[in-house]
Amino acid sequence: MRALNEKFMKNTPINHQTVSRAITSSGITDLGYASIREIVKLVNVLIKETGVEFIRMEMGVPGLPSAEVGIKAEIEALRKGVASVYPDIEGLPEMKVEAARFVKNFLDVEVQPDCCVPTGGAMMGGMASFMVANRNDRTKEGTLFIDPGFPVQKTQTRILGQDYRSFDVYNYRGEKMGPKLESILQCGKVSTILYSNPNNPSWICLTEDELRTIGTLARKYDAIIIEDLAYFGMDFRENYSVPGMPPFQPTVAKYCDDYILLISSSKIFSYAGQRIGLLVMSDHLYNRRYPDLLRYYSTDIFGRAMIFGALYALSSGVTHSAQYGFTAILKAVNDGLYNFVDNTRVYGEKAARMKEMFLTNGFKIVYDMDIDRPVADGFYFTISYPGMSGGELLKELLAYGIGAITLNITGSERHEGLRACVSQIRKKQLPLLEERLKLFRDNNPVKE
Repeated sequence: MRALNEKFMKNTPINHQTVSRAITSSGITDLGYASIREIVKLVNVLIKETGVEFIRMEMGVPGLPSAEVGIKAEIEALRKGVASVYPDIEGLPEMKVEAARFVKNFLDVEVQPDCCVPTGGAMMGGMASFMVANRNDRTKEGTLFIDPGFPVQKTQTRILGQDYRSFDVYNYRGEKMGPKLESILQCGKVSTILYSNPNNPSWICLTEDELRTIGTLARKYDAIIIEDLAYFGMDFRENYSVPGMPPFQPTVAKYCDDYILLISSSKIFSYAGQRIGLLVMSDHLYNRRYPDLLRYYSTDIFGRAMIFGALYALSSGVTHSAQYGFTAILKAVNDGLYNFVDNTRVYGEKAARMKEMFLTNGFKIVYDMDIDRPVADGFYFTISYPGMSGGELLKELLAYGIGAITLNITGSERHEGLRACVSQIRKKQLPLLEERLKLFRDNNPVKE
């Protein structure tokens, strides 16, 4: 009891009892497994109750202005009256052409415009992918998630009543990946394999050899790969910014026949509010016939089931004006008039400064290495503090006006860790973060 009372008496920006009451009133039973949106709501409650300025690292919200070329094109389209007309569910023809150009220019992969379809962000693209790709063979059961990953994608499979398997890839990098993957795939029950690259939350980046391994085994065991490219080109150790010139964003598309690429406009173009992204199918997958799709759709052709089955049922198309804005952005990028990689590079610069602050004050980087080199500085990084679980660390940081999410909900095996997102942290807040981390270290000395 004495130790507990001393904890509550600490000089912190927010009283620990206030934090505890807010957690209880928010209906969160286990902070270590609270969802991203639950933590967002909790932080909002604490801000309202206390007036304390928060360092908000819990949600991946873009922190940069939207691409102006898209805004102008969207306004022009609205003025021309597109708001009163249903969009074509397949997408604007000019957008599909620019999407195929984008894939060629920055991935060095050829796809037909017909295979590029707009979705309400990568979130909708993932849902549609599960609705079709996990229903193409009645003998298979669902998705293999190469974790850690975006928690909501597992939620989508649960909503659809689909099974999934997963493993934390960090201990199976390089030559270890093949045997681990095959040990799961050889059961013959996996319909799809999903991962993000760069990875949310760890920010590790799969190598060409690892992608080749994934692609080769997917072909061997007839699994469809869903590659989440929400952070396209944001491994800032390489320069992926010049259209049509190497180096290109690494992709499994070079090593397999059946793949889906999820490309979001939210982070790379800071266009999150318009909820538009791309679902790109390989030509081979688009035209492939799966008789078992007829259990759910009027066609057994994969691409048609995706567009006229799943996407039609989900939304009847993506917001008309947003498609015009997205088309303009893609064209500007393809023509070399808008360098989206240089625009987002500030995230990496901010991450480097923030990591240094955490390390100086006794924290550790959980996922710190990309096989044989330090993990890149980017949109996310992962932290832990000696002697605390992820849930304990998050609760303690909330008293210092710092928000994050635990790694527990990402499929990570590192339950001591938190994910930190850099996007919402303003440069003028960095001194405040440093001040609070110093106070945290003083109040929570590490036992030698």
